[in-house]
Amino acid sequence: MSEVQRKKYSEQEKNHVFDKEFMPHIDSMYNFAFRLTFDEDDAKDLVQDTYLKAYRFINSFEQGTNAKAWLFRILKNSFINDYRRKSKQPAKVDYQEVETYYNSDDVDYTSTTDLRVDAVKDMLGDEISNALNSLAVDFRTVIILADLEGFTYEEMAKILDIPIGTVRSRLHRARNLLKDQLRSYAKTMGYNTEDEEE
Repeated sequence: MSEVQRKKYSEQEKNHVFDKEFMPHIDSMYNFAFRLTFDEDDAKDLVQDTYLKAYRFINSFEQGTNAKAWLFRILKNSFINDYRRKSKQPAKVDYQEVETYYNSDDVDYTSTTDLRVDAVKDMLGDEISNALNSLAVDFRTVIILADLEGFTYEEMAKILDIPIGTVRSRLHRARNLLKDQLRSYAKTMGYNTEDEEE
């Protein structure tokens, strides 16, 4: 098995690759990060971390190959590592920060949300997001990569570092789990879902 030849880019070449090959994907990267974390700040941190790692390891990127898939793989690995680390820690709330904010002059009390309005607004979008969020991270990731980002099975296999057969079966299972989640929601909203079942 031959070892991959690593390119030594000059600083100018690094900046060129970063600007021309990596930066055009920043919106897709943020969307992927947000769909994994469901938190704007966490998503921004994840994208920033991904781009820092991409620059740091830029010599292992071969110019002209699929930069988007390469970046998605870095982001996915960062998310998984961070997810594992956070799952072992209890949730923390900085009450001092909350109190300081609400005692400051910057608070706009008119921006406090009316939960009744928020509960109805974008309900369908929220339910799809909630259904997707309720899936285990492995299933959520394949749906995002295939159905929202349009990656091929081959690209997904490289991003996730799993065989194509596993990608296919995981995607099939994930879609069925999502369909079941949404069918349950439709029943609670009073829709007859019996015709849909096979």
